[in-house]
Amino acid sequence: MAQVGGPGAKKGILERLDSGEVVVGDGSFLITLEKRGYVKAGLWTPEAVVDHPDAVRQLHIEFLRAGSNVMQTFTFAASEDNMESKWKAVNAAACDLAREVAGKGDALVAGGICQTSVYKHHKDEATVKKLFQLQLEVFTKKNVDFLIAEYFEHAEEAIWAVEVLKESGKPLAATMCIGPDGDMCGVTPGECAVKLVKAGAAIVGVNCRFGPSTSLKTMRLMKEGLQAAGLKAHLMVQSLGFHTPDCGKGGFVDLPEYPFGLEPRVATRWDIQKYAREAYNLGIRYIGGCCGFEAYHIRAIAEELAPERGFLPPASDKHGSWGSSLNMHTKPWIRARFKGREERMARGANCLYLAGSLTGRPQFWAGQIFTSAAMVPYWLPLGTFGLYFSCHRHRILLCLLLPFQILAFSAGHSRYPLFGGSCCPSW
Repeated sequence: MAQVGGPGAKKGILERLDSGEVVVGDGSFLITLEKRGYVKAGLWTPEAVVDHPDAVRQLHIEFLRAGSNVMQTFTFAASEDNMESKWKAVNAAACDLAREVAGKGDALVAGGICQTSVYKHHKDEATVKKLFQLQLEVFTKKNVDFLIAEYFEHAEEAIWAVEVLKESGKPLAATMCIGPDGDMCGVTPGECAVKLVKAGAAIVGVNCRFGPSTSLKTMRLMKEGLQAAGLKAHLMVQSLGFHTPDCGKGGFVDLPEYPFGLEPRVATRWDIQKYAREAYNLGIRYIGGCCGFEAYHIRAIAEELAPERGFLPPASDKHGSWGSSLNMHTKPWIRARFKGREERMARGANCLYLAGSLTGRPQFWAGQIFTSAAMVPYWLPLGTFGLYFSCHRHRILLCLLLPFQILAFSAGHSRYPLFGGSCCPSW
């Protein structure tokens, strides 16, 4: 299959989805640019589009090369309540950057808004809607191709956003940052989807806060809710690039690792291929990512769904699907690591690359037990005694017990022990 940028002349978002075409979204901006030194954690505001436009442009380009059909404006939290006098310049610059890069391929520009900081305090509908209206005015002037209201943890505020954005007449997507338990007020995923469609959204789904597996569970509930209500809408999912099976209702922001210690939870490219296939099989046709979702994750979506899309992205020119490029390695044991798609899917993506005990599978539980922090009081004295005894009597005992000493030390001094820990990124 040839590596090409896209199938030809640009079509609108609804035209693509109505025809059954797969739309690949983009990925992480805030988390990625924070790691690269262009965004400040805590505030999570996008001044970088003005202060460091080259950094934002480069990230857009990476996602485009990886297969994204949508360049979403980097305008998360760019409302007046968060950025005061800077908000207008930031929104305008973000639109220009997205349009510039989208013009290099078969990509559309989506103007994005998110939940406000004022809703939780007084829930004044007029105030909240005014903030959305201000951003919409910039998006309308810049003539974005469609609009996304994303990252809402309250259905009510998301509905207000949809009611404002639909006034533009542009196609509208709305996504909640919720898990299977629903929004913060107990509105179920199915009910959220129904409310958003009735408010005017043509595309509904979830983004951020939860990993691939959890996000797809929520999407299934949304789909069932729409079907039960007799409503039709296109489905959209943009999950985290992190595994979050142990998250509560608030998602990954409530984890002790958030935001600086999430790396052990990063999904592999194989995990994301599985995510893309399962999303497609669920009937979702707009598939992308959010925080932690790097360009190689987007490429994984594009490669998994290349048969349906009819082409591969430019970034696949340097990548052998399912590790096939390992066949060229000089070391035979590395060449042997190449496994076909069927075997990777059958065995599970993570188990081939992560330490066994991180997969949460029963055959590795013994490793977790012997290396967990709870076992430190037992192994540490035993290992110490073994070290003392072996130095004076039997050297062989040192060989037997020293590994347990090392593992116990690892378990007691690391958030994620050498072969165990509380993070279990499994499906």
